[in-house]
Amino acid sequence: QVQLVESGGGLVQPGGSLRLSCLVSGSIFSIYTMGWYRQAPEKQRELVATIASDGITNYADSMKGRFTISRDNAKNTVYLQMNSLKSEDTAVYYCNADIAGSSRIVRKYWGQGTQVTVSS
Repeated sequence: QVQLVESGGGLVQPGGSLRLSCLVSGSIFSIYTMGWYRQAPEKQRELVATIASDGITNYADSMKGRFTISRDNAKNTVYLQMNSLKSEDTAVYYCNADIAGSSRIVRKYWGQGTQVTVSS
């Protein structure tokens, strides 16, 4: 069983910062690409950023320069540092990861999401 658990969401004022974390636990053989997605009310889930196992990153254009994705492979954790937050960043943020479990089969797993609200 593999689990992804996000933390770090909350309420922040415009211009503020938050750091999200996502811990992967369970029967893990290897973790490949990890990423963050978000879903605002009445909108489709969208890509925020991804990071490959070698550290190569990819960002949605609207997040470049404000958000930074990183990972700590020793801790099976991916982070999202969010700066200069705007009201339009309000959404539920989900982490995901391509993981080979004890069966060695690679599957995509999702966390349960963490709410980020940007409001004064």
